[in-house]
Amino acid sequence: MEIEQEFLVATEEDKKLAETKQLSDFAIDRSRYDEANKDNSEYIAKPGVSRELVMEISRQKCEPDWMLQKRLKALELFLATPIPQWGPDLSKLDLQKIIYYVKPNAKESKSWDELPPDIKKTFERIGIPEAERRSLSGVGAQYDSGIVYHNLKKVWEDKGVIFENMDEAVKKHPELVKKYFMTRCVPINDHKFVMLHAAVWSGGTFIYVPPGVKVDVPLQAYFRMNAERGGQFEHTLIIADSGSEVHYIEGCSAPQFESKSLHAGCVELFVHEGARVRYSSVENWSKNTYNLNTKRAIVDKNGVVEWINGNLGSGCTMLYPCSVLRGEGARSDSLGIAFAGPGQNQDTGSKVIHAAPNTTSTIRSKGISKGGGISSYRGSLWVAKNAPGSKSSVVCDALLIDDKSTSNTYPSMKIDTNNVDIAHEARVGKIGEQEIFYLMSRGLSEEQALQMIVSGFIEPIVKQLPLEYAVELNKLIELEMENAVG
Repeated sequence: MEIEQEFLVATEEDKKLAETKQLSDFAIDRSRYDEANKDNSEYIAKPGVSRELVMEISRQKCEPDWMLQKRLKALELFLATPIPQWGPDLSKLDLQKIIYYVKPNAKESKSWDELPPDIKKTFERIGIPEAERRSLSGVGAQYDSGIVYHNLKKVWEDKGVIFENMDEAVKKHPELVKKYFMTRCVPINDHKFVMLHAAVWSGGTFIYVPPGVKVDVPLQAYFRMNAERGGQFEHTLIIADSGSEVHYIEGCSAPQFESKSLHAGCVELFVHEGARVRYSSVENWSKNTYNLNTKRAIVDKNGVVEWINGNLGSGCTMLYPCSVLRGEGARSDSLGIAFAGPGQNQDTGSKVIHAAPNTTSTIRSKGISKGGGISSYRGSLWVAKNAPGSKSSVVCDALLIDDKSTSNTYPSMKIDTNNVDIAHEARVGKIGEQEIFYLMSRGLSEEQALQMIVSGFIEPIVKQLPLEYAVELNKLIELEMENAVG
C-alpha cells in the first residue's frame, strides 16, 4: 500500500526548521557521540551484579539504611526472576558482563569551567552548555554513573522549585524521596529490569514543583554512557504539586563499541490535581546498547501528562511509557517515533490505564524501518469498571523504506465498562514509485525525495519538541537515511 498523501511532503515550517543555520553546530554528525575516553573514571566496578556490588554503591553514596534495604530486596527479586520472553530477543545480553557502576573522576559542579577537560569537551561537543545559556531554566549532566554538573536558575530556586541530582535528593529531601521513590508508581517488583534498576540505580534527576508554580522554560538533563560494556541506571523522579507546570527534556547518547552495553533507567512522574507535566526525550544510544527503559506517570484529578519520545540508535529498545489516570478528568497525550535501521529492533509503544471517570488519552505512534530493521508498536489500554465517560484514541503509523524491513503492531485493549469512546487505527505504508517520481520531477534527487517524505511523516512529533531537539532529531533521521537509495 502506497503511503498516504498526508505523509508525502514536509510542511513549510519543517523545511525552515531543517534549513536553520544558527543551530547547525548543535546538530552535526554522529562522530560527536562516538568519542570515548577511558581515563576519566575514579572507580570502575568489576563486571556482574552481586550483593557486594549493591552494598558498595550504597556505601559510596553514603545512603540511609532504608535505601540500602530497598536495593537489597530488589536484588533478591531480580536474581529470582527470569528474563522476559514475550518481546525482542535478549539472549545475547549477558548481564554478568555488564559493568554496573562507573564513578567519573569529577565532583558535581555548578560551573562548566570546573569540570575535568575531557568530560567538559564531551558535553561541549553534544551542545549542552550552549543550550543552557540560550533556552533552559536548569541543566543536569550525567557521565556514566555520576552527575558531574547541575544548575538551576535562581528565579526558580526563589519560587521553591527543587532541581537536584537524585543522589543528593536522597540526602537533602529524604521525606519526599522516601514517600515517592519506587513505591506506588514503579514498585521494585514491577518486572526484571525494574528490579535490576532498583538494585543498582545511580544518578538521575529529582524535580519538585510547588503548588501553583509554572516553570515556563524547560529543565534539561543529559545522560552520557561512556564506558565500554557499561550500564547506566539513572532515576528520574518528578513531582508536580497541585496546579503546577513543568517541561522536562532528556537526551541520551553513547559511543559505539563492539561489546554490549545496557541502559535500564526509570522515570516516575507524579502529576497532582490540576498540574501539567511534559516529558520530552530523544534517546540516541549506540547500536551496541540494549535500551530497556521504564517510564510511568500517575495523574490525579484534571492533571495532564504529555509524553514526547524519539527512539533511535540502540540495537534493541523496549520502551512503553505508561500513564495511570487515577483522578477524574485526568488526561494523557503520547507522541512517539522509533527508527529501526539495519540490525535494530525498536519495540516501543504506550500504555494507559483509565482508572477514573471522564479521563482522556491519545496515543500517536510512528515507526520507520529501513535496511532490514524491525519497528514494532506494542500498546496496552485498560478502562477500569469505575471509569465511565473515558475517551481514548490510538493511531499507529508505520513507514517501510524497502522490502527487507518489518513493521509490527501489537495492540491490547481491555474495556470493563460501558459509556466509553475508544478508537484504534493502524496504517502501514511503503514509499511508492509515484511519490518518488513526483518529487524528482520537482528537481530533487531520489535520496532527497526519500528524506522529504520521511520528514513529512515525522513532522507531528518534531514540531512538539523544543527547537534544539527538533533540529537534532531531524538531523539524526537524515543521517540514518543516508545511503537509503540502492
